[in-house]
Amino acid sequence: MLLQTSVQRYLRPDDPVARALTWTTIASSLSRGVFFSVSVLYFTRVAGFTATTVGVALSIAGGVGVAAALGAGYLARLVGARRLLLITTAGQGSALGGYLVARTPAAFVVVACLVVGLLAMQRTALTTTIAESFTGPERVEVRARLRAVTNAFIGGGSGLAAVALAVGTRSAYLTAMAATGVLQLVAAIPLRRVPRAAAPTAAGPVRPVPRSPLRDPTYLVATGLYAVTTMQFGLLTVGVPLWVSGSTHAPPVTVAVLLALNTAIVSLLQVRAARGADTLRTAGRAAARGGLLLAGACGLYAAASGGGVVVTVTVLTLATVAHSLAEILSEAGNWTLAFELADPANAGAYQGVSQMGMAMGTMLAPLVVTATAIEHGRAGWAVLAAVFLAAGLATRWLVRRQPV
Repeated sequence: MLLQTSVQRYLRPDDPVARALTWTTIASSLSRGVFFSVSVLYFTRVAGFTATTVGVALSIAGGVGVAAALGAGYLARLVGARRLLLITTAGQGSALGGYLVARTPAAFVVVACLVVGLLAMQRTALTTTIAESFTGPERVEVRARLRAVTNAFIGGGSGLAAVALAVGTRSAYLTAMAATGVLQLVAAIPLRRVPRAAAPTAAGPVRPVPRSPLRDPTYLVATGLYAVTTMQFGLLTVGVPLWVSGSTHAPPVTVAVLLALNTAIVSLLQVRAARGADTLRTAGRAAARGGLLLAGACGLYAAASGGGVVVTVTVLTLATVAHSLAEILSEAGNWTLAFELADPANAGAYQGVSQMGMAMGTMLAPLVVTATAIEHGRAGWAVLAAVFLAAGLATRWLVRRQPV
């Protein structure tokens, strides 16, 4: 009974906006889970693009995503966050279908830019919708629940993709890629029920002239520090697989186990972490603790390069646990800062800047991680540890400077 109540609270919240966003997130996350699992193999084995072409196209698309995340914030103010979320979700479903017909490198770059750009805009529209529809700690808790749902259903999508990978035929890959677009189109359906009017509801008077986030030094610094911290995702999805396969004695299947462990921890503990980081002060402490744990995780990843298989897998498991706890703490802290430091009269622009920081961190992560940990081994891991620790401590220092 307790489990049933808990699941219902996550999947069918009482608030209609939260419920619509939850069902949208479920379909969208299933799509992403399938895409993450089969896309690279589809691009190279079925579509026939070289690994270099794929890498260049996705790098260009990452740059487009940074600009799109920022622009979406201002666009949300003009057309409404809910409408923008609906348009970008449906548009992404259509754009994903473009991968099925892209036959030249130029066409592939165009499609990649559309998909990544619309995804960045979708994220900005989502956070803006949350900022405008909820207040105080409730905003962070809603976002945390959506994050937990995201992780769980990305795992479900990966399970669906495993069928296509097991079959391994051209038709199986085409079907899987088509499913990613269809699921995104399905994700747009619940958004039609989100109330059209969403006025800023944060505590305190609304400023008559909205403040621009581009002229808000505190918010820009917080966004820059968030961009640095966001590189932890590239550390897990790019750095750890390369490190495990190239510098440790762990079997390749260890990577899948570590990623599954991360997904489970985030899904189970993200909401609890968010409840402990619902004010500026507690958010700053969460960010600092996240930076400390990330530094410790980097040290453990580095230590895994020596020893036998059992020792190596054990150390990698401990590193992933520390990394996962760091992730939920740092994300919860930075979500609160992104909401609480923003001008409620200009929520879209502020959330656009915040999501731009995330997009920048995501874009730079593969380059930074490979140039440090992968190229220079333990010394590189030490550099990453120092960077993450500094970002966490600097975030806490920034918060302490804010009036209570």
